[in-house]
Amino acid sequence: MSKKIAIGGDHAGFEYKAEIVNYLQSKGYEVKDFGPYSTASCDYPDFAHPVASAVETKEFDLGILLCGSANGVAITANKHQGIRAGLAWNTEVANLVRLHNDANIVCVPARFVSLEEAFAIVDTFLNTEFEGGRHQLRVNKIPC
Repeated sequence: MSKKIAIGGDHAGFEYKAEIVNYLQSKGYEVKDFGPYSTASCDYPDFAHPVASAVETKEFDLGILLCGSANGVAITANKHQGIRAGLAWNTEVANLVRLHNDANIVCVPARFVSLEEAFAIVDTFLNTEFEGGRHQLRVNKIPC
């Protein structure tokens, strides 16, 4: 069964987001684009919150957020109690945020990685399973 993916971001991540949506759909993923839908300046919380809510309620399996540095979307998504959003600027970090932190949203810094790197980060995130074990004990301590 294919994973359902929620994706969103801001104007700085728009072009990569559009490419990633097409890329994931070509691989058989069900993807919902929560916006934005242009490069016009916008406020990332308007799009990060709906993605985080969709993942938090388990309507979607995992999420992807893109903005210039990925910090704004990560901070916003992590305000949701059931979200563990990890900022990944390479595949090694994307692997670890899933493997050790059970991240359910990956945040990609569109201004600091190439499109090819963004594809590789997303692939790594989506294809890495949480290791559990000692890491589960730590993840259990995250919520306030």
